Amino acid sequence: MSMTMNPVAPGELAPAFALPAIAGPGIISLDDYRGRSPLLLSLMLGLWCPFCRRQLVQLAGFEGKLKDMGVDSLAVVATAPENARLYFKFRPTKLAMASDPGLSTHRAYRIPKPEPTPQMMEAMDTIRINPFGDLPEPLPISQVGQVMQAKDGYAMTPTDQGDVERQWPQLKGLFMIDRSGIVRWAYVECQTEGMAGLGKLPSEEEILEAARSCAA
Repeated sequence: MSMTMNPVAPGELAPAFALPAIAGPGIISLDDYRGRSPLLLSLMLGLWCPFCRRQLVQLAGFEGKLKDMGVDSLAVVATAPENARLYFKFRPTKLAMASDPGLSTHRAYRIPKPEPTPQMMEAMDTIRINPFGDLPEPLPISQVGQVMQAKDGYAMTPTDQGDVERQWPQLKGLFMIDRSGIVRWAYVECQTEGMAGLGKLPSEEEILEAARSCAA
């Protein structure tokens, strides 16, 4: 998988953003946190992505631990606000979330969107993953998404299909930003393991350790 972009790295100024909130009618911006608290910024895809749906649950699972350390969390979900509101009406979450269907924040943070070359498509059929440990055995990447959609009982909508066409195969990323707006820690999907890292988050302990360093 070619990584032609260099994502925003520790030590760099975090790019500003201002996005529609999912929980209500307001706008959430980086300025809301500047000078007040460090921020774990998670850049996800649309709700069509089964990896993202599960990662949002994982992130919500330790949002309270981060809050206890004085670190806020924000997940950017790449779908229209109304679509996200409908989904989370039935699957409530404690995570603060903002909407960015056009992936402007992914672009600003320079998260790679690989070119779907023949080599990449071949790798999707040969590299086996089990990112959440709930499959009986690792499966080819090209099958894992379908299996997870079926397990989740998720029915794709026209909005989802439009999001897929704009977004696939965009990667995801996490950034720990300090009170002054400087990135102190970053994780970009597949950056260390190649495609074998698809769908994986860092461990909870790694994220909490990054938060401790940022909040100190």
